[in-house]
Amino acid sequence: MSGYAPVTSVEELQDLYGEPGEASLLKVAGRITPQYRRFLEASPFFTLATAGPEGLDCSPRGELGGLFRILDDKTIAIPDRRGNNRIDSLSNIVRDPRIAMLFLIPGSVTTIRLNGTAIVTVDPDLLASFERDGKQPRSVVIVTVEEIYTQCGRAVLRAGLWDPAHHVDPADIPTAGDILKERSRGEFDSATYDRDWAGRAAKTMW
Repeated sequence: MSGYAPVTSVEELQDLYGEPGEASLLKVAGRITPQYRRFLEASPFFTLATAGPEGLDCSPRGELGGLFRILDDKTIAIPDRRGNNRIDSLSNIVRDPRIAMLFLIPGSVTTIRLNGTAIVTVDPDLLASFERDGKQPRSVVIVTVEEIYTQCGRAVLRAGLWDPAHHVDPADIPTAGDILKERSRGEFDSATYDRDWAGRAAKTMW
């Protein structure tokens, strides 16, 4: 960005920050260890970062009791539940398999980072195994784990993420309808969209 002097090398960063502590290196595993499995299985939410020719994407994924399945200590299966059909993450994966994931656990300051590669499959048996409320996912993402590790809890602590005293009243922030109305220069019916959204979501959750 104009006006700011950039750091231009990894060596500069290393001089600025110094060496990582022993724990920062020791925690990294190349597979899902028993303790990391406990963390993952407690998480109902993660973000999925992907890369493609058009750029980067980071998508939220959440579900109670079925967000993903650990197939073995190197493999995770993720059902692609119903969304907005933009398929940004899936389109990236079929062209560039590299992925990164960040798992959150409500109430815990510990987050889990996972890096690896992925494929998209429509294997019928796998789709059927993720059926919920009579609906199957359209595809399943299979992740091969390359590294997994805990992330320092300071970010969650600084954010007060799980402290109700710091939770935002939804009435104080724009709605999805407000944003759509702004993007359409006032032509979009934001009131109807926001009023009906909860009902639409409940009917199309899976």
